[in-house]
Amino acid sequence: MSNLVKRKSRPTKRKTIGFMVIILAWSLAMGWLLALATNVQAANTSEIGTVDVVPAQYQLGQQLYLENCSNCHIALPPAVFPTQTWKNLLQDSQHYGVQLKPLVDPPRILVWKYLLTFSRSQQKEEQTPYRLKDSRYFKALHPKVQLPRPVQVGSCVSCHPSATDFNFRSLSPEWK
Repeated sequence: MSNLVKRKSRPTKRKTIGFMVIILAWSLAMGWLLALATNVQAANTSEIGTVDVVPAQYQLGQQLYLENCSNCHIALPPAVFPTQTWKNLLQDSQHYGVQLKPLVDPPRILVWKYLLTFSRSQQKEEQTPYRLKDSRYFKALHPKVQLPRPVQVGSCVSCHPSATDFNFRSLSPEWK
């Protein structure tokens, strides 16, 4: 009877090992497919040194934003201001005391989708900021920085030497 028990356990062991091999092969295949999908997604994104990697569907909006805003000043990452600030800025042709030719559709829509996606939400009690010194997000990112008075967009270059290229990741040696 003990031989009979041993014989029955061998096929069960083989089934268990076979099942484990199948699970291992399936896991490896799924990992390989996931790696391929991740590489394809990474190939469709662009990183210009901004805070966020910009997916392909927003890259044209980012490019239009940079072309329109970088002509006069350093373009700020959208997260510096809440969505409401960007909405108001896009709708108003009076831009910090300068009369601008407003963006028209479709470029305006592309820029808006980019800004909407990468800006932050505004807290209920928070007033809509239009200056860097009033931006909650900007203050949070610069807690130990003695900011010049008044804070100006051009001041960014002193700490972020590549800010004119929309690269806020690179820092001057003193901040590394």
